[in-house]
Amino acid sequence: MGSVVADTHALVWYLLSSSKLSAKALGAFEEALTAGDKVFVASITVVELVYLVEKGKLPALALKRLQDEIEKPDALFVIAPLDKEVAFAISEVSRDIVTDMPDRIIAATALYLGLLLITRDKKIRAAKLRSIW
Repeated sequence: MGSVVADTHALVWYLLSSSKLSAKALGAFEEALTAGDKVFVASITVVELVYLVEKGKLPALALKRLQDEIEKPDALFVIAPLDKEVAFAISEVSRDIVTDMPDRIIAATALYLGLLLITRDKKIRAAKLRSIW
């Protein structure tokens, strides 16, 4: 399968070992990580995690686990920046279907990187981007 991009929900549920993560999504994470491939995390996802922790909607443990993973010397979790390539790729994610800008950024990140997106988001999946859930 190779490297993948994880959306916010999928990443949180993976980091917290939640049963909310589908079997296919868990398999995609495990396949990538077992092979030594990267799991890319859009920078907007990190912003969302900080925000959700601050609001008390998410346990700080999720953010701590992500930070621990990305700071490992041999890190397999990698932050994908919101750079000009991703910014321009946003126009390829239908605003009529995917209305939430953070979701469009995450989808555009996967699109630009040419990678499968692990997402439960029905709108992103309806936009016919390469995804798994």
